[in-house]
Amino acid sequence: MKSTKYIFVTGGVVSGLGKGITAASLGRLLKSRGLKVASQKLDPYINVDPGTMSPYQHGEVYVTDDGAETDLDLGHYERFIDEDLNKFSNLTSGKVYWNVLNKERRGEYLGETVQVIPHITNEIKSFIYNVGKTSGADIVITEVGGTTGDIESQPFLEAIRQVGLEVGSENSLYIHVTLLPFLHGSDEHKTKPTQHSVKELQGLGIKPDILVLRCDEKLEESIFRKVAMFCNVKPDCVIENLTLPVLYQAPIMLEKLHFSDIVCRELNLSVPPCDLTEWNNMLEKIQNRTKKVTIGLVGKYVQLHDAYLSVAEALQHAGYELGSYVNIKWIDSESISKENVDDILGGCNGVIVPGGFGSRGIEGMIASADYCREHNLPYLGICLGMQIAVIAFARSVCGFKDANSGEFDENSAHKVIDFLPDQSESVNKGGTLRLGAYPCKIKKGTQMYKCYKTEEISERHRHRYEFNNDFRSALEDSGLTLSGTSPDGNIIETVEYDKNNFYVGVQFHPEFKSRPNKAHPLFLGLVAAALGEY
Repeated sequence: MKSTKYIFVTGGVVSGLGKGITAASLGRLLKSRGLKVASQKLDPYINVDPGTMSPYQHGEVYVTDDGAETDLDLGHYERFIDEDLNKFSNLTSGKVYWNVLNKERRGEYLGETVQVIPHITNEIKSFIYNVGKTSGADIVITEVGGTTGDIESQPFLEAIRQVGLEVGSENSLYIHVTLLPFLHGSDEHKTKPTQHSVKELQGLGIKPDILVLRCDEKLEESIFRKVAMFCNVKPDCVIENLTLPVLYQAPIMLEKLHFSDIVCRELNLSVPPCDLTEWNNMLEKIQNRTKKVTIGLVGKYVQLHDAYLSVAEALQHAGYELGSYVNIKWIDSESISKENVDDILGGCNGVIVPGGFGSRGIEGMIASADYCREHNLPYLGICLGMQIAVIAFARSVCGFKDANSGEFDENSAHKVIDFLPDQSESVNKGGTLRLGAYPCKIKKGTQMYKCYKTEEISERHRHRYEFNNDFRSALEDSGLTLSGTSPDGNIIETVEYDKNNFYVGVQFHPEFKSRPNKAHPLFLGLVAAALGEY
């Protein structure tokens, strides 16, 4: 490839149309043609990153190997394209203005008046170009968050307009995803919202090359001709995007409509056709599931399932591999007590306690961890879930009745989980968080080793508190296995209770590395144990 090609995905009419899934699906299709693809998301909100945003508002924070806290759409990109993303894969308005203002304070603009154009747009453009340079990608797919017409999106749209001008039409492509509603009162689809959205985009200097029409019902042939004519695009560049029962069917549906053929034609790319054999094999497994299993997800943000999006997807991935439907029972940890835990968890085949911050709902999680350990119910604790398992064990087995985390009770005499700066001086931090990928050494003969089948792994972290080494001997002597550590042995990364079939807690976030066609070993272990096959 002589130069990197840039594809921009924008959205119109309403938010939540599936721009991210469209971008991720296209990435999978282009990769299956032998192209190296990189993806990024431009988010118009003023927060520097989603790290301090409420899970109720934003959903989960997705973490990359290099420690960037990013939008959850990056999880879709990685799961579909199976490429590890980095700090250049997510940019917010807050980060743009932060960078520009810091440069201004350092005098880098040599006394110029700092303005949206060119300084803000140049910052955005340099970010777009950097993801291509750092990854060596043939194609960079950039999704612009929000909806065309939003005030906060305008600098991003102006920046991508300029990129198209700079790299030329053969190296740039604009895809616009819009809603095409069906009015049941008149039994017809309406194209006017799409027309208005395209007009808005054209008014900003961007002419979309391809329109992806989000709809719940099949479109009549006349709709495609009408949209093409009124929106000034080629007839075959109007693509239908139907709601699907399984998210991972999207690339196949779009390819049947020649999506990647059209993209390659418009970018003047001569590449082999898609090889979707592996993806189709995965979809066949999904279609042929015969077993059923129920996993209780005990969390504090269960009212918004997107807060645990990657965890839920990783459970489904394991189900695909094992031929089982995975029913997730969403359980608010505040609703659980020692008195009712049997009623709530009794119908579950396994339990997962995911990550989180703050003391709310902690006692319900501890009751759940105790119940699973005492009843040999498969348990996987992730991040906070591992810390909960340690606290529960310290209280119930070691007899440390006030055992707790320094995060929840600074005055506890038995802070089995605590913030230990001496253990964390060498790590990258966002504030005081340990972020990104770190190596872990696994003991042979443990449940962890049975899952991973190797002694060295690397997983992504996002946490502040650690296992307190002052209590290492006491917990080990009482039967808790410390199965994974940092390579120097100083930081406890995983714990387990080997009297149970599957009872594992990990300080990292394995869900971020699970893929629909490559289920993560720990989720495979949990679901297999829940099925009685571990």
